[in-house]
Amino acid sequence: MADSKSKVVVVTGASAGVGRATVRKYAEAGASVGLLARGEGRLEETRSEVERLGGKALAIPTDVADADAVERAAEKVESTFGPIDLWINNAMVTVISPLAELTPEEFRRVTDVTYLGTVHGTMAALKRMRKRDKGVILQVGSALAYRAIPLQSAYCGAKHAIQGFSESLRSELIHEKSSIEVIMVQMPALNTPQFDWCRTKMPYKCQPVPPIYQPEVAAEAIVWAASHGPRELNVGGNTSVILALNKFFPGIGDRYLGMTGFDDQQTDTPEEPGRPDNLFTPVEGDWAAQGRFSDQAKEHSNSLWASTHKGAVAAAGVLVAGMAYYGLKNGSQTKSSAAQSAN
Repeated sequence: MADSKSKVVVVTGASAGVGRATVRKYAEAGASVGLLARGEGRLEETRSEVERLGGKALAIPTDVADADAVERAAEKVESTFGPIDLWINNAMVTVISPLAELTPEEFRRVTDVTYLGTVHGTMAALKRMRKRDKGVILQVGSALAYRAIPLQSAYCGAKHAIQGFSESLRSELIHEKSSIEVIMVQMPALNTPQFDWCRTKMPYKCQPVPPIYQPEVAAEAIVWAASHGPRELNVGGNTSVILALNKFFPGIGDRYLGMTGFDDQQTDTPEEPGRPDNLFTPVEGDWAAQGRFSDQAKEHSNSLWASTHKGAVAAAGVLVAGMAYYGLKNGSQTKSSAAQSAN
């Protein structure tokens, strides 16, 4: 990330989970980072961490559901650090619950933060980037943008909406012949704190559906995508498989998830009645990037490596094909020589 030292980066949902892991990457590269999240205490901890790691940070308590607050935050970042080069829309909330048990207020809140928060961030970034015809907007998506699962109708709907919104915007920018890039990084299940602070109406503690990856894998993907500009990047081999299967066999996915999706999102440990959740207000505590599933989480994604090293993969393919061809040719010549000797 040699080019990141002079970058100005904004990350929403910056104080925990994927946002926190991504902030650390840019801090280590010496970037100036605008930190947007609701919890002031954890934001301050994140700011201190950025400075310890060699970056600069501006902590701005912000609820991304408030468009005016996002606009003010963007203005404050630029007045402090200069033009924003990269805006990462990452903030999210969810409720683990059957739709029948959700209230309209809960559904609206998930939509306001996860979907409209992305819209608000994108609008604030575009307002500034258009003046320079330069910049990158990166949407942190999910495999659930294509293949929804039970118990998360509001969240899955929001991720579907982000996908459609981003495609529409991308087409508009192409029409304008704009140099601004819109990138979407689709995430697999991740070991973040959200499963301990999301609102749930289920009897047992929440868990991500395996295979699970560490948030640092997601951060690696975000940093690579922001620098290399793919239209979309899938993180984790299971994400690509899910998307492919859903494209050709969506009905099978409906039935399979109907049978397994409830149990797969819960552990065997009973949930604590009345525990705090972060749907409307942040949960205090020493939360950072990783959650409680580190013993199950993968620290590397072979699929991501292949996607980000296509040259090496192609070269290896050519090498293997060449060796196979040489082996077949050599074998054929050996057999021919043996036949001639026998004659």
